[in-house]
Amino acid sequence: MCRIADEKELQELIVKYSDKLAKKFAGNDGKKHLVVCGGTGCLSSNSHEILLKLQELIKEKGLEDKAEVNVVGCFGFCSQGPFVKIFPDDRLYRMVKESDAERIIEEDIIGGKTIVDLLYEDPATHEKVEKQDDINFYKKQKRIALHGCSMINPEMLEEALGYGAFKGLTRALHMSQQEVVTEVLNSGIRGRGGAGFPTGRKWQFALDQKNDTKYVVCNGDEGDPGAFMDRSILEGNPIGVIEGMMIAGYAIGAQNGYFYVRAEYPIAVKRLRLAIKQLEEAGLLGDNILGSGFSFRCHVRLGAGAFVCGEETALLNSIEGKRGMPRPRPPFPAVKGLWGKPTIINNVETLANIPYILREGASEYAKIGTEKSKGTKVFALGGKVNNVGLVEVPMGTTLRELVFDIGGGIPHGKKFKAIQTGGPSGGCLTEKDLDVEIDFDSLVARGSMMGSGGAIVMDEDNCMVDVAKFYMEFICDESCGKCSPCRIGTKRMLEILKKITDGKGSLQDLQDLKELANATRTNSLCALGQTAANPITSTMNNFENEYIAHVVDKKCPAHVCKNLMEYKILPDKCVGCGLCARNCPVQCISKTDQPTVRNPKMFIHKIDPSKCVKCGLCMSNCRFGAIIKQ
Repeated sequence: MCRIADEKELQELIVKYSDKLAKKFAGNDGKKHLVVCGGTGCLSSNSHEILLKLQELIKEKGLEDKAEVNVVGCFGFCSQGPFVKIFPDDRLYRMVKESDAERIIEEDIIGGKTIVDLLYEDPATHEKVEKQDDINFYKKQKRIALHGCSMINPEMLEEALGYGAFKGLTRALHMSQQEVVTEVLNSGIRGRGGAGFPTGRKWQFALDQKNDTKYVVCNGDEGDPGAFMDRSILEGNPIGVIEGMMIAGYAIGAQNGYFYVRAEYPIAVKRLRLAIKQLEEAGLLGDNILGSGFSFRCHVRLGAGAFVCGEETALLNSIEGKRGMPRPRPPFPAVKGLWGKPTIINNVETLANIPYILREGASEYAKIGTEKSKGTKVFALGGKVNNVGLVEVPMGTTLRELVFDIGGGIPHGKKFKAIQTGGPSGGCLTEKDLDVEIDFDSLVARGSMMGSGGAIVMDEDNCMVDVAKFYMEFICDESCGKCSPCRIGTKRMLEILKKITDGKGSLQDLQDLKELANATRTNSLCALGQTAANPITSTMNNFENEYIAHVVDKKCPAHVCKNLMEYKILPDKCVGCGLCARNCPVQCISKTDQPTVRNPKMFIHKIDPSKCVKCGLCMSNCRFGAIIKQ
């Protein structure tokens, strides 16, 4: 792309590429357009090989004037990928394999015939669904932060411009800095990184600082277990996030922005760097952008994977080349941040919302969501749910809608038990909370939090004490160790949880857990320690009976904690085949002299609990359901 000198040239290009995209989506250019998911999930299932095969077949069959293949960002419906979507028909094929590429070209592109077995099947009606928007997973979603994902090629500036990129920035450049900040304030957007602090207020603090040097930092250090929101946004539309950062930079008077992204996100990093390079070459990053007098540059810094660097002051230390450890506050980063200069830190999703607010207006954004939580929220929905994937819903959507309408409910007819929101900093909500509207304040009131957007669903087979132990193990590993309440408190809590799950706990341990949780929360330096005990307190409040069963009855009701369960062979179901014994790695299963019910010549087997290592191989190999956990 040629260098864009001013706003007039930019507007002409936007019109040009918008028209081109519109023709593509409507089929007015005479071509079928195939788009293949290029998100990490689908790439791990060979979507790139599918893309190459489709391109090869189109060339081989001389269809260049009739069909075109492109890569796009995440479709969100991860449990059904890889995806191939065909415009203008809006036909969505899921679970596509490389071997399906020839069928798609021969039967669909050439023959005009829908490949029914590649369509999504509604689990309730068993009907095949052809169009993406008709699938229940998508019906209640609204894409603002995920704008452009699954629609445009994230590596092509032309497609980003055609899909609305830089409309927000050009409007902002015609406003004063205060007007831009006021627009963000009026939108009601709150930070999507977890705390939910009003974004406009943070910007106002930085704008009010009198300093020639200021910075904008994008927090892409997404570390919650099961979370992949920010990664998918950066992979699917990095230019949208860059535009949000540029608007922030203009608003507070900054000329440099830093993206802090985990090194474990190579695709996101690659596309982000490519987008920065393309924008610099086009004159949309650098000095005197569009002749406005506004100059801005973007830089990328890679994080080494420390969870604590998601905390904003630890992140700043890491960018500066120091050890990633939190700083005492005040002073807050908006006053004294990166290299001692006023700095605003917003996460990826927050910045991805900013272009929409400037493009469509604060009033339009404020129409979405609840009174105190405006806009949408992106969730990484995972765990024991049928539809695993990336979900963006308006604030105010209930947990029931998220789990059962969008998520499709619990697999294998199991009973819903809990949903963990907010990652290690959040809590577990139960069936009584399912009709709670999702927003920042309602989740906190119920003992959890929005967090960055992780949502892990659990069913009846999950042990909530074990869940609390899992998150505490994570927190202990990730604590930076700077303050003793977090360093020591989390370690002691983990020791007690291990003691309980090993069957050695007591009622006094439960009391000690509560006291340690309170001490760690009230005395830790940063939010990592202050919220570390949330999974413990929420599970103790909602599942006290499970804790009691572990310490009093020495039983794990969910049969998860190995030291509190044993495998047993049911005499009335055992057929004496011996398959369990042959697969036992420690030879703890032996034949008795008692004949089976079915065949007197075959003999019932038994398990010696003193030798059993609870590996579960006997149960998984038994074809007659004769082995149970108890």
